[in-house]
Amino acid sequence: MSDPLADVITMLKLRAVLSKTVTGAGEWRVRRSDYGQSFYCAILEGACRLEIEGHEPLTLVAGDFILIPAAYNFAMTSLAPPAFHDATTTPVETSPGHFRLGSQHDAVEMVALIGHCAADASNANLLVSLLPAFVLVRNEPRLGLLLQLLKDEAQARRSGKEMVLTRIIELLFIEAIRATGTLATPGLMRGLSDARIAQAIRLMHQEPAKRWTVKALAERCALSRSALFARFTALTGVTPMAYLLSWRMTLAMQLLNQRDTSMAGIAERTGYNSASAFSVAFTRYVGVPSGKYAQQGKIAPN
Repeated sequence: MSDPLADVITMLKLRAVLSKTVTGAGEWRVRRSDYGQSFYCAILEGACRLEIEGHEPLTLVAGDFILIPAAYNFAMTSLAPPAFHDATTTPVETSPGHFRLGSQHDAVEMVALIGHCAADASNANLLVSLLPAFVLVRNEPRLGLLLQLLKDEAQARRSGKEMVLTRIIELLFIEAIRATGTLATPGLMRGLSDARIAQAIRLMHQEPAKRWTVKALAERCALSRSALFARFTALTGVTPMAYLLSWRMTLAMQLLNQRDTSMAGIAERTGYNSASAFSVAFTRYVGVPSGKYAQQGKIAPN
């Protein structure tokens, strides 16, 4: 049986860009504009505040882990932030991979492990849209083990380092997201928290080329057509057929970056009767013809 969460994380093709230890004392504020890169932070000692655009400020304390799959405008501050909201603190590198915020002389009030990841998938925005805006996990021992492995590997010089870091990052994402349980906002993970809707999502991931209808999915999930439609839409924020289209286009974008797959083959694998029917659907959904999309990826379509 397909695992939708693992599918999405694997297809993102994550790679670690930066992992560092940060300490803070006194008043400080660091603003970030990461243009969609993933950001994670584990508070090891003390506490701080996280300000994410569009959300209420969060107080993070020792044992907390926050993951933002696609970070844009956000800021981290001391518990008592600087009086001037626009004030920005410049981190001081005290040793390779270690930075200090705020007072350089006062006793340390906060210690955190911070990292950034980049997604190499050409359809990263579409994939990230299936994940929650951010995930906050508190006192999860399994995450602590992964973070320690990540920290050790990032600071070491071993053969295969990049591959190991990639695998740890993937595990970190999966563990953080599934540790949240039922999320407050609609999305993939909220859908997966419901056994019947999770079954429908898995079926679509497992057999994207099948001529699915709401009725066919409902029969496989032991629900009425109306119940599946209402429940699926409420939990994921999209209708079953809209999710199926999104997943098919996600797969198509991945396949278009592979040299050995023809347009006819992609059409067949994503549930379309012909290459022309697939091309029309792809252009309507993505906004770029499938042939042009493949060429942009420096892949000549067959």
